[in-house]
Amino acid sequence: MLKLLKVDFSRKNLTMKKFKLEKIAHRIRKNIIRMLAPYESHHIGCSLSIVEILTVLYFHTMKVFPKNPGSSKRDIFILSKGHGAAALYSTLAEKGFFAKKILQTYDRDGGVLPEHSTRVVPGIEVSTGSLGHGLPIGIGFALSFINNHKPNRVFVLVSDGELNEGSTWEAIMFAGHHKLSNLTVIVDANGLQGYGQTKDVLDLSPLDEKLRQFRWNVYNTNGHDMEKLIAVFNRLDKSQNNWPNFIIARTIKGKGVSFFEGKFESHYKSVDEKTKQEILATL
Repeated sequence: MLKLLKVDFSRKNLTMKKFKLEKIAHRIRKNIIRMLAPYESHHIGCSLSIVEILTVLYFHTMKVFPKNPGSSKRDIFILSKGHGAAALYSTLAEKGFFAKKILQTYDRDGGVLPEHSTRVVPGIEVSTGSLGHGLPIGIGFALSFINNHKPNRVFVLVSDGELNEGSTWEAIMFAGHHKLSNLTVIVDANGLQGYGQTKDVLDLSPLDEKLRQFRWNVYNTNGHDMEKLIAVFNRLDKSQNNWPNFIIARTIKGKGVSFFEGKFESHYKSVDEKTKQEILATL
């Protein structure tokens, strides 16, 4: 008598999903390098650190409509750390919001993709760049959806350096008080900001304890591990306390480029054509 093999289809599906997302992230990362080099553009490190987060959001978690970006059914995403726009542009192009050839206009004279994210680009809700404003705007969306009994969700990606901003903490207190359960904040916790290590500029540890005191559900995860990111985003709707969600995503600045990984200078340094080709060959 033949024994029936037990197959864990949920595990198999997760593995397939992870593999698919990793391939997408690989394309996004390569496009970032092509966009930024060799045109003396900056903010390479802070763009590379959020690739996996954006990939899971746009290709697994959020409801978005590339052919109808303004759909009333869409979830809202705000890149509060607007200097990471290259990663968002590359993700939106990969998702089909606009043609990939437009990526080559990034930060160029006459181009349509400036170095900081702008709402004139299809799929971008808010122009950002000055830190500390994305979360307050996201709260406005979230509160409106709740007051109008709409199921739309709001996701805001902030930098860890941005947590130095007073406006960010005012927003955190407001969202917790008003139980904006449709709001999720993801912090790109790469440990580096414009003036050095975040723990040296302004140490906010223990961050998770502070957030819980303000009535937030807090999740810690590896910001480059697809499987762990999928798992944490899947948990968001299972909370019973109606608190907003905060994901502390531990990331590496300059992820994917060995000589940039974890390096402060990846925030400002540009690369030439020769270096660009060397990077692309290793990705």
